[in-house]
Amino acid sequence: MNENLPKRRLSLPAALMFLAALVLIGFMLATVVVLALQSSGMMNIESRTHLLWLTVVQDVLAFILPAAALAGFLWQRPCSALRLNVAPTWMALLVIIVMQAVALPAMNWIVDWNSHVTLPSVLERVMRPMEDAAAHQTDLLLNASNVWQMLAGVLVIGLMAALSEEMLFRGAVQGTWMDYSGHRHIAVWCVAILFSAVHLQFYGFVPRMLLGVWLGYLLLWTRSLWAPVFAHFLNNSIVVVSSYIVRSYGYEKNFADTIGLPAPGQLPWAAMVSAVAAIALVLLTAKYFSRKNDDEFSSL
Repeated sequence: MNENLPKRRLSLPAALMFLAALVLIGFMLATVVVLALQSSGMMNIESRTHLLWLTVVQDVLAFILPAAALAGFLWQRPCSALRLNVAPTWMALLVIIVMQAVALPAMNWIVDWNSHVTLPSVLERVMRPMEDAAAHQTDLLLNASNVWQMLAGVLVIGLMAALSEEMLFRGAVQGTWMDYSGHRHIAVWCVAILFSAVHLQFYGFVPRMLLGVWLGYLLLWTRSLWAPVFAHFLNNSIVVVSSYIVRSYGYEKNFADTIGLPAPGQLPWAAMVSAVAAIALVLLTAKYFSRKNDDEFSSL
């Protein structure tokens, strides 16, 4: 069996604090770049094109480089530490696509429920401006007026965001947590909570956390970061493409967001069926990959 030998021995808290420091430095560098470009008149954050470039800069400096730096600092083979050296199987990709379709009604209902949660007035005054700012930025990023702008959104919001966020959260944080502690399930759930919290959008906290749990278990089951990257990319790209279609054809609301939402006064039957089917698929997927991994281990 090939083992990825550590270069340095750190405790789990020390390793995560080191990563947090790298991320903070990355965000500071990205902020300096933005302020320098704004002061020189080369960047306008209300421009979609400029905001896309800003997103790329932030993804590289605050997500990709810190994750790669931590892996390189701690391990002999950084790609192996980040689970980038294992390709996902076709079965894994098929399961991800099926889950995206099966879970859509349930997730839409959870998104709708979470968006209507009432907070105490003190928290509302703090969270609402952050939520509105994030919503404005998201709306600007999704505001594509032609196919090429839509494809640019798929590249940045879909692929770049998926790769960078998965490298940091699943590859670096969850991977380090599992390698150092062996507490795999605790790592999956804690990282999913962190993943949702750092987006600073409470009114989408629960569905984003559940997405993070799904992505975390994909990494755990497949041992490949490319599986959650593909799932994350698929989820984000559907939002970009459906938003473009809605804007292009003048629909009042994104049709993909309404699947599973009941009429007023009715029970969310479609969402409940979707939730049951999604849970069943998760259990079957866990069983399949558990047996597959056991077979691979026994053959070594």
